[in-house]
Amino acid sequence: MNLADRNSALTIAIVFPDLLGTYGDGGNGIVLARRAAWRGIGVDLVHADSGRPLPSADVYCIGGGEDGPQVRAATSLNEDGTMARVVEHGAVVLGVCAGFQLLGGSFPDSADRAHDGLGLLDVTTRKGTGHRAVGELVATMAPDAPHLPGGAPLPRLTGFENHGGVTSVGPSARALARVVRGVGNGGGDGTEGAWSGRVVGTYLHGPVLARNIALADLLLGWAVDPSDSPGPLPPL
Repeated sequence: MNLADRNSALTIAIVFPDLLGTYGDGGNGIVLARRAAWRGIGVDLVHADSGRPLPSADVYCIGGGEDGPQVRAATSLNEDGTMARVVEHGAVVLGVCAGFQLLGGSFPDSADRAHDGLGLLDVTTRKGTGHRAVGELVATMAPDAPHLPGGAPLPRLTGFENHGGVTSVGPSARALARVVRGVGNGGGDGTEGAWSGRVVGTYLHGPVLARNIALADLLLGWAVDPSDSPGPLPPL
């Protein structure tokens, strides 16, 4: 796709930064906006605070937060319904930590009560019984992980994890990466994150897209060209 063929600006929404902004994951939206602008792609970066209808966007970035705000965010997003509708039409979603968990079928609160997620990824999260996963995380991409537009594989991922949840990946999703150092999903299979279609979840803070610019360009490429075989972005 020729970037000049876009008839409107790319819209990137940072979802509920007032609830899910504990770890600075809103920086993921900033990274995407900058890397789009540097390529001459028009971009609108929207801070979509809670308490208002979620705007339609090409990319949604959902960050990490504490248990109570995570429950509030999931409830509001399920009641709103916008994200589920736009994902059906090709919107790109990145969920980090609490954002990753609420993209799945269910996740626990601080009292270990299960709450409904958005059902956009076939993952479920339960409360872990061991030590909290805190520290640097390094992972290599899974064999069936998505490739960059143009076909190049993604390099290894790095980030900082801080979570007490254990996330299991179901048959309708695929693990994003394999853990080299750290905990990742924590289910004992050595996986980190998950993806399905154009929805990606991970436990990597950093923000993850500042530390892993190839992953940023993967998401950006999907958003710029919604076809099944998007072409490569111009290099920076």
